[in-house]
Amino acid sequence: MNSSFGIRHILQFILFVALQILLMDNLVLFSTGFCFIYIAFLLFLPIDMNRVWLLFLGFLTGFTVDMFYDTMGIHAAASVLLAFLRPHVLNLLTPRDGYDASDSVNIHVMGWRWFLAYCFTLTLFHHAAVFFLETINFQTALYTLGKILASTLFTTIVMIILQLLFFSPKRERIDYR
Repeated sequence: MNSSFGIRHILQFILFVALQILLMDNLVLFSTGFCFIYIAFLLFLPIDMNRVWLLFLGFLTGFTVDMFYDTMGIHAAASVLLAFLRPHVLNLLTPRDGYDASDSVNIHVMGWRWFLAYCFTLTLFHHAAVFFLETINFQTALYTLGKILASTLFTTIVMIILQLLFFSPKRERIDYR
């Protein structure tokens, strides 16, 4: 693992979790649309990330958010589910020529359609896990589905804005192994 890789991703972890705890906790659209920006850390990791590390980072990210939100493991479970599903979604979305070893999840490199399919799918699974674990009640299933859809759209739009503003349009030439 490259030291610049480690430092950059540690800073991203701190930034996304801090944004979630300090800013996004208070930013809710019409009492239904929540933005869980901390999952961007997991979504923007390198494509060829080791699955064990990915699951560990998913747990660590979700557990950190759980400590501040006092949600007893809901975010940890949903983040581990996201980390588990990520390689499968990447396999489904593999381009015809495959991924380059240097590819990262970047809207400029992979394209709009690929990024939207990737981001929306994994965000939808994550948010469904969060909200159904939170309520554990199917009597309010329609309201929960509305929260899932509104929150997924809100989070995906925020991640697109982050990608357009802060991620380089050039391919990165870093060896991630």
